[in-house]
Amino acid sequence: MDPEDAAAAEAVEAHHTQLAGDLAGRVAMLIAAADRDPAAADRVRAELVTFCDRDLLPHATAEEETLYPVAYDLPAARLLIDGMLAEHRRLTALVDALRTAGSAVRAATDGRALQVLFEEHLQKENTLILPLLAGAPDISLAGLLAGMHDILGHEHGDAGEAATSGGGCGGTCGCGGSDETDVPELDVRDVPHSLRHATVFGAIAAVPSGRAMVLVAPHDPLPLLGQIEDRHPGAFAVEYLQRGPEAWRLLLTHR
Repeated sequence: MDPEDAAAAEAVEAHHTQLAGDLAGRVAMLIAAADRDPAAADRVRAELVTFCDRDLLPHATAEEETLYPVAYDLPAARLLIDGMLAEHRRLTALVDALRTAGSAVRAATDGRALQVLFEEHLQKENTLILPLLAGAPDISLAGLLAGMHDILGHEHGDAGEAATSGGGCGGTCGCGGSDETDVPELDVRDVPHSLRHATVFGAIAAVPSGRAMVLVAPHDPLPLLGQIEDRHPGAFAVEYLQRGPEAWRLLLTHR
């Protein structure tokens, strides 16, 4: 495989990780709000729809305009592309269902269905479509993707940095200003490592000023806290509620 094509495929996969994690975090907050505070769930739902309109659906459109027509000319991929296009239509239908959901429970159900379908869709792109394009001798994947920010993402390096970056805790304090019983909880211990940080970024994007969330992690998440501080300087106060050994529980309050 051409090194430039391999690098392009890795960039797309990194952006896929960022999108999938962001979606997962937002859906987790929607489900938590539907269970605890249906009024808050409507705001989280609206922000999730905005994320889909701004990032998820344009990504799908960019693929249809750039990658899919070229892949369709490969006999081995023709039926696969037909199926991927059908999945794009289902993704759009689920976003529209979220847009008009009449209850918090219905919104949470539609959001979870969207998350599952999108993750399965990205897995096919990562393991089937990208290798086919990158391995075709007469196709330049790097050339196809040149300047395509909706596919590569404006910050497609974030996913890789999330797995390796160091840094301080960023904004750690012991204010204890929120009632934990009224705060949604995000447990990332069972989230795949590659998606973990992106999932948290998506979740905290759904926390309004003056509210909080509880993060449950399998270790002290100092690099993650450093990244949150880099992204949102001074915006989140952090209080450790539990420091291991099996779980670290942190209260993140949006100032």
